[in-house]
Amino acid sequence: MKIGKYAITIGETIKTGISLIYTKLFFRKARLVRMPVSIRGNKKYLKYEEGFTTGYRCRFDLPTQTKKNSTLEIGKNCIMGDNCHFAAYEKLKIGNNVLFASNIYVSDLNHGNYKGKESTSPKIAPNDREISTSPVEIGDNVWVGEKVSILPGVKISQGSIIGANAVVTKDIPEYSIAVGIPAKVVKKYNFKTEQWEKI
Repeated sequence: MKIGKYAITIGETIKTGISLIYTKLFFRKARLVRMPVSIRGNKKYLKYEEGFTTGYRCRFDLPTQTKKNSTLEIGKNCIMGDNCHFAAYEKLKIGNNVLFASNIYVSDLNHGNYKGKESTSPKIAPNDREISTSPVEIGDNVWVGEKVSILPGVKISQGSIIGANAVVTKDIPEYSIAVGIPAKVVKKYNFKTEQWEKI
């Protein structure tokens, strides 16, 4: 079977068919949630809009109980590649038309607190440290490249691009391209010249 330029194997067709049935049963507004998918915690804290699509082996970590209505909000036509991991214990908000490549990590939480006077002692085993959280927001029309990590407290504004392998530790302004570890803005879109320009 061929779709456009790409040949699709019978095995892939069967897997997609099974995932489509699963999607229509358990993610009715979604376009396609490919199996296997892992939802840890309570699925009711995951809110998504029409067109939601995932690759294989995506993982969503949610709280088992919270007073909030949702901790992970996904906008319209959001597409995630394979092996994406999202952890949302306080608030992780993803806008419309966001594209994620594969092997991406986005989290609003940390094992311990590492800022100021309330810092966690390194003598405590990491798994025993109290969870600290800080909201993450990803705006509309953002493209997140392969193997990116987006850490707690970050806001990536609309129309931005995060280059492959970047680690985002600080806010990224709108219509920017950010790369590196830690991610730094290297280009910004100029609406007058209609070009991405180096900073």
